[in-house]
Amino acid sequence: MIKYDLICENDHEFESWFQNSQAFDTQLAAGDLLCPHCASTKVSKSIMAPNLRKKSNTSGALTEKDKSAEITQMMSHVREHVENNFDYVGDKFASEARAMHYGDSEERDIYGESTLQEATELIEEGIPVAPIPGVPDKLKN
Repeated sequence: MIKYDLICENDHEFESWFQNSQAFDTQLAAGDLLCPHCASTKVSKSIMAPNLRKKSNTSGALTEKDKSAEITQMMSHVREHVENNFDYVGDKFASEARAMHYGDSEERDIYGESTLQEATELIEEGIPVAPIPGVPDKLKN
């Protein structure tokens, strides 16, 4: 494993682990690297001394900081996928989800906002809903 310090176009610095340098290059070329702070895909290596994880008999567990960065990046990937592939319906989410469920509207992947009460009512009606993970506000500039 190799850890790179990365930087996005907005000068947010973060780190990520890769199986090897080729894995980094492949993910970069595919646009799979995402800044956990602003979701930019314009990412490059920052100047650094490489940090290689040596093979040993230890479990090779990630540090808490590494785990947090990895989880944040995964949440950003999920949010980016939803935003790029689902229809945004804004505050009409509950009514649109209900209309699709009861056959009054064409079924499609949607996302938007709802109140806790609206989400609870949808669940009680058997309409599947889930919150979209996102980068916590405290990590955004």
